[in-house]
Amino acid sequence: MQVVHGFTSIPEDARGSVIALGNFDGVHQGHRHVIALARDLADGTGGELGVALFDPHPRRFFAPEAPAFRLMSAHRRNLTLEALGVKRLHILPFDAAMAKMTPRQFVETVLVEGLGVKGVVTGADFRFGAGRAGSTGDLERLCAEHGIRTSFAELHGNGADKVSSTRIRKAILDGDMKAAETLLGAPWAVEGVVKHGDARGRTIGFPTANLTLGDYARPAYGVYAVRAGIDGETPARPGVANFGKRPTVDGATELLEIHLFDFAGDLYDKTLEVEFHEFLRPERRFDGIEALKDQIAKDAQAARAALTDASGPA
Repeated sequence: MQVVHGFTSIPEDARGSVIALGNFDGVHQGHRHVIALARDLADGTGGELGVALFDPHPRRFFAPEAPAFRLMSAHRRNLTLEALGVKRLHILPFDAAMAKMTPRQFVETVLVEGLGVKGVVTGADFRFGAGRAGSTGDLERLCAEHGIRTSFAELHGNGADKVSSTRIRKAILDGDMKAAETLLGAPWAVEGVVKHGDARGRTIGFPTANLTLGDYARPAYGVYAVRAGIDGETPARPGVANFGKRPTVDGATELLEIHLFDFAGDLYDKTLEVEFHEFLRPERRFDGIEALKDQIAKDAQAARAALTDASGPA
């Protein structure tokens, strides 16, 4: 997949895509529906299938102090888009200049002069331009002036829920990893570099790799059955993880601690991609290290069982 940053001085071989336009955080089932419509339009126009998204996310630009909300790393997003058949990814800088563009300026400056697109597909609720003034009707009209074809996807549902990033964040916050996986089309995962900790887990027989979640959405505090890939390896290894403030031993620092089953290597400074498969129990305080150790053993057994039921031997 070709990745193109910006919309000025674009090489000729990076122009002429039919793009799915939006934010695509999580590349969830609704996003996949938009991309599928873009693929159909690309097949009809002879353009290559592309995606155009904004970086940083407009939500972060307008509210830099807002709580963490990201669903997916850029690395996992790009791999997912490529697996869906996307040939070109346009990363559009969302800055003060773009935030001030009128709908007409956005179409003419970014889509026509910048990317030279042949077609644009968005969700039916897409808004664009300063103050979110532009609707899909405006986008259709402005694009038509330049011979750009458009198509708009109705909100996508799974029979019970409308698929949206907001709904997925709510499922994650509730610890409902099954719902999150259904809405995303894949297990929810976070990625990070393993940091040095206090090595307390190693002293009680359950060494852990420690990650901070940065700008990721926060799951419910508690224990999870997980799978984790080390530096991109596949298949991911089974394990058990705790996310929270570790009230028995700390009580202040928010941390994701992952214990991989049957693994004895050094994980410091390696990149882990951790998939959350099932919420096992809420985080709670124990009366001492021995009680905590006994519970971790039970959690590990429960995680093995959950992962075995989900996808074969763990």
